[in-house]
Amino acid sequence: MLPVRFFALHAAGYVKESLFMTLALIPAPIIAAFNPPRRILMGPGPSDVYPTVLAAQSKPTVGHLDPLFVGMMDELKQLLQYAFQTRNEMTLAISAPGSAGMEACFVNLVEPGEKVIVCRNGVFGERMRQNVERCGGIAVTVDHSWGEPVDPARVEDALKQHPDARFLAFVHAETSTGALSDAKTLCALARQYDCLSIVDAVTSLGGVELRVDDWGIDAIYSGSQKCLSCVPGLSPVSFSPAAVAKIKARKTPVQSWFLDQSLVMSYWSGGAKRAYHHTAPVNTLYALHESLRLLAAEGLEQAWARHQAMHQQLKQGLDQLGIDFVVAEPYRLPQLNAIYIPAGVDDAAVRSRLLNDYNLEIGAGLGDLAGKAWRIGLMGFGARRENVALCLQALSEVLR
Repeated sequence: MLPVRFFALHAAGYVKESLFMTLALIPAPIIAAFNPPRRILMGPGPSDVYPTVLAAQSKPTVGHLDPLFVGMMDELKQLLQYAFQTRNEMTLAISAPGSAGMEACFVNLVEPGEKVIVCRNGVFGERMRQNVERCGGIAVTVDHSWGEPVDPARVEDALKQHPDARFLAFVHAETSTGALSDAKTLCALARQYDCLSIVDAVTSLGGVELRVDDWGIDAIYSGSQKCLSCVPGLSPVSFSPAAVAKIKARKTPVQSWFLDQSLVMSYWSGGAKRAYHHTAPVNTLYALHESLRLLAAEGLEQAWARHQAMHQQLKQGLDQLGIDFVVAEPYRLPQLNAIYIPAGVDDAAVRSRLLNDYNLEIGAGLGDLAGKAWRIGLMGFGARRENVALCLQALSEVLR
């Protein structure tokens, strides 16, 4: 039988369809508020987030077309240009994680039938190849062993063998192995052979030297959750004038509406009047603004030096433990340290002990390094002496 209140509401006109009200609802779950512990994040990402960045995200939400928010976007763009070291007008933060930044670069630039030289020396070079093929492009891979940087000589051989290639794509800092490739030399090769360069800087931005304009990088993408020590969920990108011209000259539509940068341009570069494209993640952009503000206050060169100094401190301790690096010293990323698991040691058991007993997270190996290596991140706010000291002490105790 329906309750008396139902008939009263129906008579008052609040209930239009009595049959609908007779349908039973799935019971509401009773769930407590989620309160995560404060972990020490020393894996491949996300990294420890600056306290003021977390605080920035909790500020009042305003509309994504509010004049005050638009002013903040202009500041955010300037800060991104500083972080990338570029004057590219088309520099912005895509409202999705680094994987979306990768896809944005490929779907906007690569058209069906166009040839792309793709360098693979880990997981993320392979993801580049997959993006090329999903765009209808032709991927020509230049493969390297895991842990090696991209070899410019082998890349030049591929460019000579494929003079019709339109793009060269490579990962600057391969997160799966901890290898750093020579972006300056590779981008010079791309220009020499009349190609546009597409560069993955997800792990390198803010952690090692990166100069978009000086090195002639045409399209680059990164992530908010690595060396910027921001919350996950945003992908800084930048496109050179040559890349923008390629986007505008497309003969086919961009296959993704959301990631079509020709539609997003007027939202990030429209002056005081912005064209609506999508509802921006307002509070997450507050957080990115604060993390980039902190990077600018520290200074890029100081941030690069800090990451290198913490890497050296970690290396000294690992040497004492007899633990070897995957990557040869000249090509090691200071912010992502891939190390071999000692013989006879249970990979998952050690990581579990570190997490449960020390509240410390390090990363497992991926792909060819799965079960063979750990990945220790020293990124952004996480690149601190106390973190390195704790990691070394915890590893020593657990391995002993």
